[in-house]
Amino acid sequence: MSPLPFPLAEAPEPVAAERGRKLFAGPVDFLKGVVAMDGLPPDDRPEICFAGRSNVGKSSLINALTGRKGLARASNTPGRTQEINYFTLGDQYYMVDLPGYGYAEAPVAVVERWQRLLKAYLAGRASLRRAFVLIDARHGVKPVDAEIMSLLDGAAVNFQVVLTKADKVKEKDRARVLAQVREKLAKHPAAFPELVLTSSEKGDGIATLRAIIAGIA
Repeated sequence: MSPLPFPLAEAPEPVAAERGRKLFAGPVDFLKGVVAMDGLPPDDRPEICFAGRSNVGKSSLINALTGRKGLARASNTPGRTQEINYFTLGDQYYMVDLPGYGYAEAPVAVVERWQRLLKAYLAGRASLRRAFVLIDARHGVKPVDAEIMSLLDGAAVNFQVVLTKADKVKEKDRARVLAQVREKLAKHPAAFPELVLTSSEKGDGIATLRAIIAGIA
């Protein structure tokens, strides 16, 4: 029997878990919001980014990872975050919060401008080591997610799917959603071969994701 494609990432070994804990327990600071490519900071360290549909729980996940409730601001209106927000993890990494895609209650011209910025960043940032593509565990991969994944394929940017809001999914529905996600990912050569299942509310998968990030060089 062939191994399951895109298995769920296992809980980290104690040494890796501690490295991840220390990374996020250290200084985590907002650096700047970027509205154009020429505003990006120097690419002098590895960076990881979080991308996802509006309302996927991106801000909540970043706040859970860092243990700081107000670090990433969740808007009451999905799609209002129009900047690429840079955070520093000590002096080791940049952590990047990308504008939500797929839905926005904003003027069409504004939406188009920040979607262009999102795509330019994903295709052209040399120091980007991994993109974490957030997928709502209740809904699976939607066409707009697949579009971002194809963009990452074309830019040869390694990406890993993180399923959010796992606590909102009934056990009987989880297998169906995971099967759909795995089927979609099989078409994307840049997809990292492990999934991370998380719940920002319950803390599930947070230590695993911290350890994964701390292990990226």
